[in-house]
Amino acid sequence: MQKRWLGRKVAVLLGGLSSEREVSLNSGRAVARALRSQGHDVVEIDVGRDLPAQLKASGAEVAVIMLHGTYGEDGCVQGMLEVLDIPYSGSGVAASSLCMDKVRTKRLMEQAGIPVAQDVVLGPDEWRDAQLPFDAPVVVKPAEEGSSVGCSIVDEAGDYGAALMEAGRWGRVLVERYHAGPEVTVTVLDGQALPPVEIRPGEGFYDFTNKYTTGKTTYVCPAEIGGEVRGRIQALARRACEVLGVNGVARVDFMLGGGDDPVVLEVNTIPGMTELSLVPMAAREAGLSFEDLSERILDGASLHCEAAG
Repeated sequence: MQKRWLGRKVAVLLGGLSSEREVSLNSGRAVARALRSQGHDVVEIDVGRDLPAQLKASGAEVAVIMLHGTYGEDGCVQGMLEVLDIPYSGSGVAASSLCMDKVRTKRLMEQAGIPVAQDVVLGPDEWRDAQLPFDAPVVVKPAEEGSSVGCSIVDEAGDYGAALMEAGRWGRVLVERYHAGPEVTVTVLDGQALPPVEIRPGEGFYDFTNKYTTGKTTYVCPAEIGGEVRGRIQALARRACEVLGVNGVARVDFMLGGGDDPVVLEVNTIPGMTELSLVPMAAREAGLSFEDLSERILDGASLHCEAAG
């Protein structure tokens, strides 16, 4: 495998300021270890508001972004790196910002004919007195958070208010018609769809606890779904990334209805890289070790903007 950045100072950006800080620390440390094992000169930077000074002091020549959520996955850090002329992994400013906003992401996918769940969007002044827009169950979640932060499945109308209050802590609220599982995710790496992973929580739904607690969820890779459905969701995942302008590695999450009719839940532009994460699992099934995957992520680092004049 080509090691495009070998001999250059590589900064792995981790931690950060979002609600997903701990997950980001785990992802970043794992990737940093993998890149060091491949011979790279790596510095880990726990991202704060002094990031430009940290980058300058480190002598970083290229950055691998392992930040999840606000200020890391939403285009903010990507824009800063563009200004500093430091190539970085993953998607550019526009795609990062777009995919962080679940509402705008869904609208663009709808226009492209990609199936998504029916929804309503409630602003900060609208959700407090809102009534159920669909018969229960419904999914209630923040419009701009990841890792299922603030997400609830409402089975009874009486629980709707509490779910809105929890999601509303993070801003706009997205309420979606619930689609029964199974839940399946497809990793797209440099335009190639990897084997799907099926997600089977032991109880409840795939919330923050089930995602990041060992033993809470069973993962099946490749997913135990028919070949026709597998091909369809892989094609949809590639199409979603194309429509949204996503680069590098991304994870596209699906729910399959009772008739194996998929809907796209969201597109993650900086998916987790922990020991429980789904992208490394899919990569292993495709014959890529964690080290190979980390190298591919670094290898794709680039700048996406061109200065005028």
